[in-house]
This record gives sequence, C-alpha cells and structure tokens, in this order.
Amino acid sequence: METQILHPALQPEWNLEDIRMVFFKCTRWQVEETLDPINCPFHYFCDSVYPGNYPSIVDVLVLLLSTASYVPTLIMMLMDISKRGRPCLSQSKRLLLPSGPLLLPLILLALAKGLRISTLYPLPCIAPAILQLVQISSLAFDTGVDKDPRYAFLEASTISGILHASVYLDSIILPYYTGIDALASSTFSGECLSCVCRKKVLVAGGKLITYRGLSVTTFCVMGTLCLRIICRLSTESKGLSSAVKSLLECLAWILITKDSIYLVAYSPPEQPLLRAATFGGIIVLICLHGLNKLCIRITQWHR
Repeated sequence: METQILHPALQPEWNLEDIRMVFFKCTRWQVEETLDPINCPFHYFCDSVYPGNYPSIVDVLVLLLSTASYVPTLIMMLMDISKRGRPCLSQSKRLLLPSGPLLLPLILLALAKGLRISTLYPLPCIAPAILQLVQISSLAFDTGVDKDPRYAFLEASTISGILHASVYLDSIILPYYTGIDALASSTFSGECLSCVCRKKVLVAGGKLITYRGLSVTTFCVMGTLCLRIICRLSTESKGLSSAVKSLLECLAWILITKDSIYLVAYSPPEQPLLRAATFGGIIVLICLHGLNKLCIRITQWHR
C-alpha cells in the first residue's frame, strides 16, 4: 500500500511517517473548490490537529488489560466445557469477565482515549477484537437468580457498556479507515501535507473496510441481553420470549463470527502478528463456545 500512495507531488521534506500520522488520525476532512475539475474533481485536506500519542507505557497497559480480560474468559469457557454446561463458577468470579463491572469500565476508558494510543502499535488494529471479547463474554455466560434485581442491574450495565464501547470504537476506527481510503485511492496535490485529489467523494470510514462497532451485531447482542432480563424477571409469555432470545443469540454468534473472519481477511496490513494473535484468540473463544454447546447437546441426548 505504501508504494501506491507515493506521488511525484510529494515534497522532499515530507516524511512518510508524518503523512501516515496525519491521515490515520484526521477527524475532520475538508473539501474545497478545485481549479482542475477533470483531473482533481474533489480536493480534500485535513482540517483537524492531532494532539499526539500517549507514552508507550499506555500502550503496554492496554495490552495487559486485554490479556487480563481474555484469560479469565478462556479459563471459564474451558471449565464450562469440562462441566458440560453445569454451573461451575460463582457469580462473584464472573465479575472478572471483560463484560463485568470490574474490567468493563477500564475497557471503556481505553477505547474512549484510543485515538491517541498509537506509540507502539495502532489501537485500531486490535480495538475491534476488544469489543468482540466483551460481546462474547456477555453472551457466553448467563448466570443469576430469577427475580433478583442485582442480575437485572448487572445486565443493564453491561448493555450500556457495550453500547458505549461500540461508539468509542467507531471514534477510533472511522478516522483510521478514512485515512486508509484517502491514501489508497487518492493522489497528492502537493499543496500541503494532507492535500489530495480524488475522483470520488471521501466518506466517513472510507469504502475499503465496512466494519463498524455500532452495527447489527452490537444490537443483536444488546437485544439478547435485554430478553434475558425479561425472561428472568417476567412470568407472562416466558416461552415466547425465551424462543426469541435463543434465536437472537444464535444470530449474534453468527454475526460475531462473520465479523471476525472479515476483519482477519480485510484488515489493513499493519502489525500482522498482533492482529493474528488477537483475532485468533477471538476465533478460539467462538470455537470453544460451539464445542461447549455440542457437549451439552450430547449429554442431554444420552440422558
């Protein structure tokens, strides 16, 4: 991709890393009138100032937070498989999940400040996997006592957290994907560091990568959690609510799997090892959940 974005209009004093920083972190692109409607029908430049990256220690802390969120989820899934669906962990231990009240606020903080986390690695490379980890942990573990208001409160806070995480994720990846589109399908005009000529209109998020945090997948996950609350606390039409919940949950798992495969196939060619590790871990969790469901079915069939 780097060889495609270079253009003779580039000035010698312009550094490629500076160009990438401007394009990937630009939050507001401005279109202006052009004097060459044939060769440069749309002329854009970045109309925002990037405040700079956080120190590298912040990048390390986010990686540690991601690991601390992933490991309990993996362990609990393995324990669920060994118990074949029987409850094996207390509700207090499930608070350690990334969708729980301990780690979820920290994840939200990291995503809210994620645009400036780019010293050791660009956070957009792994931020979608962090949201998927929260979604998977919220779907895979459904614990609580019927009629318990604490269960409803925790689930409602998880729903709110997933919604906020999706919005924060889009604030990270949309400038990143827009910059990729601007670099890959534009030519530099040479008037400024970010001045480019385009044949087509530049849209928010670009057109090369279509993944979004606030998507049908997120709403399916939140809808499943809402129906769980309804099924636990209500007594009327519980059978219908349970059937709809199961259908929506199945759809959510399918969409999460589709998103993971799409991101592996179409993510930008940056930090390939880090991306492979993060999304590989997500796919492992999806496979373990499917194996757990299969074990439960086999056990029920033998009984």
